[in-house]
Amino acid sequence: MSATEEFRRHPDSVAVEPDVVPPGADPREVDDLDHDRRRWHTRIWVGGLTLVLLVSLPAAVGIGPVGIGPDTVAQIVSRPLIGIPQEVTWTPAQDAIVWLLRVPRVLLGAVVGAGLAVAGVVLQAMTRNMLAEPYLLGVTSGASTLAAASILFGLGAGIGTSSLAASAFVGALLAGAGVFLLARVGGQMTSTRLVLAGVSIGYVLHAMTSFLIFASDDPDAGRAVLFWILGSLTLASGGSALVTTAVVAGSLVLLMAWARHLDALSIGDNTAQSLGISPTRLRARSMIVVALCVGALVAASGGIGFVGLIIPHVARLCVGTAHRRLLPVAALLAAIFLVWADVLARIAMVPQELPLGIVTALAGAPLLFLLVRRLDPTR
Repeated sequence: MSATEEFRRHPDSVAVEPDVVPPGADPREVDDLDHDRRRWHTRIWVGGLTLVLLVSLPAAVGIGPVGIGPDTVAQIVSRPLIGIPQEVTWTPAQDAIVWLLRVPRVLLGAVVGAGLAVAGVVLQAMTRNMLAEPYLLGVTSGASTLAAASILFGLGAGIGTSSLAASAFVGALLAGAGVFLLARVGGQMTSTRLVLAGVSIGYVLHAMTSFLIFASDDPDAGRAVLFWILGSLTLASGGSALVTTAVVAGSLVLLMAWARHLDALSIGDNTAQSLGISPTRLRARSMIVVALCVGALVAASGGIGFVGLIIPHVARLCVGTAHRRLLPVAALLAAIFLVWADVLARIAMVPQELPLGIVTALAGAPLLFLLVRRLDPTR
């Protein structure tokens, strides 16, 4: 039986043994690929990670330079939602810290982490490259370049306080469009051309960002650009968290609908074509979704590395390679990871705050070392 026929029958597993039905058993009741066990395994992971995330969110809200007890956090959050408790026992400063600073920041961190992991999963499937992440395709570099231009030279200042986020979003879209046009030759877009185009445009945009910092006469502005490029959630607000959540949720819904197509594409272009899937069209659609998603993420939090690279590999170790299982588990893992990385960033060097990208790199590099050690030596 060919790999294509096996994929049609069992999209979660390509290389399988022929069906063996025990004597006297109903063939419809035989689960030779152990799908039920895999399904329950995934449900356990999703349920467990969701529980951990729900516990992590209020716990992270209370941790910071000004510590707030978990019981106080619960009272502050629950009073406007359910009216309990009726008596206010906390200070106005604590109320402001929780609602204006911590809650938007923690929610945005969870959503940004989820979005970066989802983008990393899709990019690795599109390119069949284990090192693919938003940085690889130049999308993050495009956002950083226009954000630097906004900070240093007032680009887009006419649109008000949202000029920085708008500039970053437009930069990500322009970079994504550039990669798309450069990689598409003769109506075809291969994984190799996509990677090479992304790396080329990423290097050019990184050089442009460095030149903008060098050309600026304001050292404080240069430091602001550097801090923003390395990632931070200090600009989090209720509005940015809501918009980013909507973008990431919409992207995840679309990509989940294309999960089986991504499974086929990750096997190879020939397999995808034999199943009636156009690799070029699927890469183009996926590239558009990823560019929109990453543009919104970078506009809200700056460039945060390693999340989109490491978390997809960790998720594969947990639930396998089928994207229907992989996408939600990777999103939950990354949400938890970034929430606690941000907690470490804001308490590690009080009263200063570490750029979030430094924390994710320091935490992600050891995980990458472990993945390298576990890698099949024949690959």
